Amino acid sequence: MTHGKSRHATGVLVLTLLLSVSVLAAERVHTDRGAVEGTTSADGKVATYRGIPFAAPPVGNLRWKEPQPVAKWKGVRKAAEFGARCMQGHVFGDMVFRDNGPSEDCLYLNVWTPAQSPRANLPVMVWIYGGGFVAGAASEPRQDGEKLAEKGVVVVSFNYRLGVFGFFTSADLAQESGHNASGNYGLLDQVAALRWVHSNIAAFGGDPNQVTIFGESAGSFSVSALMASPLARGLFQRAIGESGAFFSATLNTKTLAESEAAGAKFGESIGAPTLAALRAKSADDLMAAASKGGNAFRFGPNIDGYFLPEDVHSIYAAGKQAPVPLLAGWNRDEVGFPPSTAEQFKERARKMYGDKADDFLKVFPADTDEQARQSAHDLGRDQFIAYSTWKWIEMQMAVAPVYRFEFDDAPPPEAAATPDKPAPPPSAYHSAEIEFVFEALPSKHLPWRPEDEKLSDMMSSYWANFAKSGNPNGPGLPDWPAYTAAADYPVMHLSFTPHAEPAEQRDQFVFLDTVPAAPQAPNSN
Repeated sequence: MTHGKSRHATGVLVLTLLLSVSVLAAERVHTDRGAVEGTTSADGKVATYRGIPFAAPPVGNLRWKEPQPVAKWKGVRKAAEFGARCMQGHVFGDMVFRDNGPSEDCLYLNVWTPAQSPRANLPVMVWIYGGGFVAGAASEPRQDGEKLAEKGVVVVSFNYRLGVFGFFTSADLAQESGHNASGNYGLLDQVAALRWVHSNIAAFGGDPNQVTIFGESAGSFSVSALMASPLARGLFQRAIGESGAFFSATLNTKTLAESEAAGAKFGESIGAPTLAALRAKSADDLMAAASKGGNAFRFGPNIDGYFLPEDVHSIYAAGKQAPVPLLAGWNRDEVGFPPSTAEQFKERARKMYGDKADDFLKVFPADTDEQARQSAHDLGRDQFIAYSTWKWIEMQMAVAPVYRFEFDDAPPPEAAATPDKPAPPPSAYHSAEIEFVFEALPSKHLPWRPEDEKLSDMMSSYWANFAKSGNPNGPGLPDWPAYTAAADYPVMHLSFTPHAEPAEQRDQFVFLDTVPAAPQAPNSN
């Protein structure tokens, strides 16, 4: 009897040791630059690795250069904390960060993996944050990958350079580049992160040949650009875009010459007319100079001839984009616009479209003030983000399967209404879907409803299913048909009762696609 107890105790000890080794194996991974040690979630389901460098710090003479390989390190690098976010001002009030940034040394990524073995070959989802190419970071709690990883995918997020550090352009930079190109360093960072994934993700249990890129706002614009860029070809097999693509003037893509001229003017304005003088500026001084006058969006992507050989529209029109399945859409209430009376809307329509104003008013009607308010809402949404995303979807469906969505859930207000401060009307605003995709509703302290939680579970499942197969459908989910003309262009409405129905307001997009307008909105008063 005593002997049996001893054998049992020994067995428990051995099992405990084996489990400990398993956890350690999950936490320590060897990359091509060195070993990293992460952490494991309390329930043991997901191992997390934060702050892994994927490129050399872009400082000193590496400021405004294509990302360079990071130096190898000896020993084990702790990967428990997020790397610093890239240099940026305080642009968007809804962004919350968990890093110690900002810093110019910011090219770090994070991995969440549920894999129990490096041979798991799980699908990989690589997230690209939004923020107008001037703000954002991979440390935001609403973009935490742990819950999404529990759906059977490896999740990766990374930082990329922003604003003047990510998109400054000059003739001197083009000359030293070896490609006669400058700017787009933030987009080149994205390519470098994808190359890191291709080389290293198998060690974390991911399949480098089953990668989905997904992003929101500027991250969605980035996805559309990565699909167009020859530099990213073969680094991903599927794509998801949430609100935005490079098919409108929302984020204007300048030519290289236009960008270089703007860069030269900026350098002269701050007393640094040469590249050496600009690189001698401290990161803080450069950030302050670039933000002066409230012009946060001074620097952005350009048609550099390297990352983008042509403008994105031309690349897609020629069928040169990556022929990968696409899941894309936008939110119902992307942007708020001031109310417009019927007469105000009609007057602006005439100024904007001239002899085509009557045709415009057929698809954006304003026979009553109520109609005008709805048309102003629709036009604001379309001009801001929906048209560009629609055009991307339409062009991609010529080469690959496409699934279109509209996010319709209006998150609950942050505070209860009071007699002095009524609650704003419910709105499925720009970026509202992020917490739902990541099943990260607790990252925002809102009075979430059970219906929100159910929708979040469904959405993360749709996204994960798409990453696994190129099709969002799966057991227990409402059917999501592919977006085709034969099926009357079905749109999946992501609401408390998710359902697909034929696209509405298609005539609005077709009009905007075929009739040029003056650079002013008919609903601006």
